[in-house]
Amino acid sequence: MKLVSSFRPFCAALLLAATVVAAPIAASAAGFATENAPTADNPAAHPNFTVRVVGKGQPMLLIPGLTCPGAVWNETVAHYQKQYQCHIISLAGFGGTAAPASTDHLLQNVRDQLLTYIQTQKLSKPTIVGHSLGGFMALWMSSTRPEAVGPLVIVDSLPFIGAVQNPAATVDMVRPMAEGMRQQMSKSKANPAQQRQTVASLVTDTARITQVTRWGLASDPATVAQAMYDMYTTDLRPEVARIQQPVLVLGAWAAYQIYGATKESTRATFTQQYAQLPRHRVEMSEAGKHFLMYDDTQWFFQQADAFLREQAVAKK
Repeated sequence: MKLVSSFRPFCAALLLAATVVAAPIAASAAGFATENAPTADNPAAHPNFTVRVVGKGQPMLLIPGLTCPGAVWNETVAHYQKQYQCHIISLAGFGGTAAPASTDHLLQNVRDQLLTYIQTQKLSKPTIVGHSLGGFMALWMSSTRPEAVGPLVIVDSLPFIGAVQNPAATVDMVRPMAEGMRQQMSKSKANPAQQRQTVASLVTDTARITQVTRWGLASDPATVAQAMYDMYTTDLRPEVARIQQPVLVLGAWAAYQIYGATKESTRATFTQQYAQLPRHRVEMSEAGKHFLMYDDTQWFFQQADAFLREQAVAKK
C-alpha cells in the first residue's frame, strides 16, 4: 500500500489526514516582526519536538497536524503575535525534520514532553490551538492535566478517529486494522502524483496543495505510521469529561462530500464524539476543507477571535 493511499479512508472518515511540515512559508515567515527571546529552554528535554517562540502577551501553543511543521501556523501566528506569545511546535520526523530516536509510545511521549514544557517554561494556562493530530494532542494534554492549560481551539479533529465509521467501535476492535496499517505505511514510499491527488481533497488553493504535498513527501514514513497507529488506538471520548476549560471545535465537511458526507451528518459525528466534553461549542465551516486556516481563513479567525475574547472577558 502506498503511504498516500492509506490516507484516503482517513479523509472518508473525517480524519486528520496528510498535512504539512518542512520548509517554512517564506512570504509569511518574513512577516514575523516582533519576536521575543524565549524563556531559557532545554531542547534536550523534548526530543520529540522543537519550539519557536514569537510575539508578546499571554502564552499560546500551536500544534500542527500529521506531517505538518509549525510553519502551517505562520498566518495564524502573524494574526495573534501582538496579543499572544506564540509557542510554535514542530514534531520530529515530519516534513524532513530528523526522525525521533524511537517511535515507542510516540504520541504519549509528545504529550508528556509538551506538558513538561509548559511547566518548565512557567506558562500560565496557555491557550492551545491544534489542527488535526494537533487537536487530538490538545485534548489529550488537557484531559491528562486539566489544571495546566487554558482554552482550546480544536481544528477539524476528533477524540477517537477509530470510531468515525462505527460509533460503537472500541480500541480492541480497531487495533488489528491499525496494526496492519502501521506495518504497510512504515514500509511505503509515497508516490508524488498520488500524494498531490490526496492533498487536493484536503486543501483548495493550488499553491497550498504544492506546499502540503512537498511537506508530506518529506516526512518519515515510520513516524507517520506510528502517529496514525497511536491515534487509532487511543480513545479520548470518555477522557474529555475531565477537561475543565472551554473548548471551541471547528469542523470541516466539504472535503468529505465525495464520500457521501453532508454538513448535518458530519456535525452529528462531531456532536457524538464530543458528547462528554463539558464546556464546548462545535462550529462547522460551510466550504472549507481539512485545512480550515487556509481554506476558510476569515471564518476561522472570526470564530477563534470571538471565542478567545469571551475567555479573556470571563477571566476578568
